[in-house]
Amino acid sequence: MTATGEARPGRVVIIGGGPTGLGAAHRLEELGYDDWVLLEAAPTFGGLASSIVDDQGFTWDLGGHVLFSHYEYFDRLTDDLLGDAWLEHVREAWVRMRSRWVPYPFQNNMWRLPEDDLVACLRGLVDLNSDHPQRPPETFDDWIMQSFGAGIADVFMRPYNFKVWAYEPKEMNVAWMGDRVATVDLGRVLENLVRRRDDVAWGPNATFRFPAAGGTGAIWDALARRLPDDRLLADHAVATVDPDRRLVRCTNGESFPYDHLLSTMPLDTLLQRLEGHDELTSRHDEFRWSSSHIVGVGIDGDTPDDLATKCWMYFPEDTSPFYRATVFSNYSPANVARPGRQWSLMCEIAESARKPVDHQAVVEATRDGLERTGLLSRDHVIASEWHTFLPHGYPTPFLGRDALLADVEPALRAMGIYTRGRFGAWKYEVSNQDHSLMQGVECIDHLLAGTPELTFFDPIAVNGR
Repeated sequence: MTATGEARPGRVVIIGGGPTGLGAAHRLEELGYDDWVLLEAAPTFGGLASSIVDDQGFTWDLGGHVLFSHYEYFDRLTDDLLGDAWLEHVREAWVRMRSRWVPYPFQNNMWRLPEDDLVACLRGLVDLNSDHPQRPPETFDDWIMQSFGAGIADVFMRPYNFKVWAYEPKEMNVAWMGDRVATVDLGRVLENLVRRRDDVAWGPNATFRFPAAGGTGAIWDALARRLPDDRLLADHAVATVDPDRRLVRCTNGESFPYDHLLSTMPLDTLLQRLEGHDELTSRHDEFRWSSSHIVGVGIDGDTPDDLATKCWMYFPEDTSPFYRATVFSNYSPANVARPGRQWSLMCEIAESARKPVDHQAVVEATRDGLERTGLLSRDHVIASEWHTFLPHGYPTPFLGRDALLADVEPALRAMGIYTRGRFGAWKYEVSNQDHSLMQGVECIDHLLAGTPELTFFDPIAVNGR
């Protein structure tokens, strides 16, 4: 038994040292359970929530992360990890299109659009409200059309979502959205139009916090430091998983037996590395995802006035390769090498087989896009340009995803393998940092006490908090 009286499930091996793996390890330690080991392929911990300091001293996240939470446990832990080393922010998000700024969410602030676009969007809403009820949407594109009408779909939703996901909305399901996409209140839209009023308060991340120093990775660095070094093993990339022998083999030649395996590696990769179960391995190529290019640009001088309070901006047009840019220096002064004398922009570009990206030209294309969209001018002095490529950036909620998971996940679980986390679960709707950590915590609670894994099995309940 553990110190708190739970049953002992035997040896627990964790693959991956991102938020899910670290959360699971922390929970094991918290419960006094010491028969575990964590294997991380990289030399450091944090996974996709890591932060990087470039050669010029600028700090970058691996994407536009902000911290908000659906869990008291997560809040208590992060409070404890960083103490008072947090900065609180009120979200200021914008859409940049038609050479103007439109506050986010777009659909509540269409009064800022050029007249022709505004008329098209309003006509689509009026037509939508006069139509008869429609059958439940089968694709994300169906949902867009039924929720917003043809005008908003063509002006914003379709072009923007293709840039984000690198897949067309018609290739995506409707199960992932939850509270992630604002719907339309026609009366509210019309009132905003008449009053020419910005309406910006929607969403679960209307306020968020960010580490005062070290980027998002500071959270996970702090958590990793609390865990025992002899059970937290970096530079241990997994080569194969043998579920019949219950054995993990690493590329460095070491092997680790397990009774239960918590894998946070991408599920398609796990299936490829599975030994002796061809019926599961053969399904790895059914998964869909997008890769991410993160391009950071550090600039000398003061932040321009029109960016001085903005958090992040969305870009639906083809005037830029990036779909989102974050004024990363606004999150924390410590994100630049010389606080008060520099500022920074962090841009995200999605890639898939449907939307290829020229890796050699992406930094130059990003710089050109920043100039075309008015965020940079040729007078700005560039102090740093940084680029990284994430082969697995976002788990696509593709058509057929839920049926595939319903086949694969129970089969793995029957073999003592729990696949959880952003790409382990392959559920974008529960892939934020809070969700990811809690998937690890809840998996351990299930193994030790038999409690249900709410986040993995009931995302709607979790996101409805």
